Amino acid sequence: MTTLTDVAAMHEWADAQHQRGATIALVPTMGALHSGHLALVEEAKRQADAVVTSIFVNPTQFAPDEDYDAYPRTLDTDREILAERDVDAVFAPTVEAMYPFGASTTEEPYISMDVHTLNDHLCGAHRPGHFEGVVTVVTKLLNACKPDVAVFGQKDAQQLVILKHLAQSLLFDVEIVGVPTVREDDGLACSSRNAYLSDEERAEAPQVYAAIQAGEQAIASGEQHAEAVVRAMQKPLGQAEHARVQYASVVDASSLQPITHLHPGDDVLIAVAVFFGDTRLIDNAFVHVPSSD
Repeated sequence: MTTLTDVAAMHEWADAQHQRGATIALVPTMGALHSGHLALVEEAKRQADAVVTSIFVNPTQFAPDEDYDAYPRTLDTDREILAERDVDAVFAPTVEAMYPFGASTTEEPYISMDVHTLNDHLCGAHRPGHFEGVVTVVTKLLNACKPDVAVFGQKDAQQLVILKHLAQSLLFDVEIVGVPTVREDDGLACSSRNAYLSDEERAEAPQVYAAIQAGEQAIASGEQHAEAVVRAMQKPLGQAEHARVQYASVVDASSLQPITHLHPGDDVLIAVAVFFGDTRLIDNAFVHVPSSD
């Protein structure tokens, strides 16, 4: 397995793969790898001839009060895990390599992108600048790694939808592939931030998935009022003593705009964000509204 730390070397590696007729799949990560990341790697191996996993904790997607400095950085362990899975290359650039003019979004020269109304709700409403940072770094990773396919987890559903729009809107010659959320045995979505939970919080955390299941069941049972679906989602969360709900929402699966009424045939995204202490967990599901027949 090759480890690359600068963009020129990444370009050279990618060009060599394409020159031999191989396709490339990129798995972007911030490291601290868990089974959810490894599911992305396995899908990448199915999608292409060569797999590159990027490991980069991107400063521009963290707000000033978020956990950028504390975010786990375990590059050596991550590299061992990826080597065992026969990943072809790891791209682990420095901040300076990814942001040659600096990573401050308030100083020139700095160019980023606006995700417009896709950012207005769900996580975007509570994390100003987050998705602008995501689309900026993903654009850089796509340009650096030159993949044919890029693989992302559906757990970060708003991110996945935005990145699909990014590729389509800016005419990237890359397919954005989503992989279903990987869960612990009790249903909790795998996340690097799960390690922050206390024992008491971890015991209650599966209620986050229970909320999603309640929303799915309400829709499957024929509920067409979004407010009623949200109430169904909130009920399991009310059983978690340490939970502080940031949002529970039903939005259009493509535009990410809130809806009030679910029509048969609609595709919607149900989503929650919940704090346990300082740890923020998210979960969601894409749901096709069934026919009323």
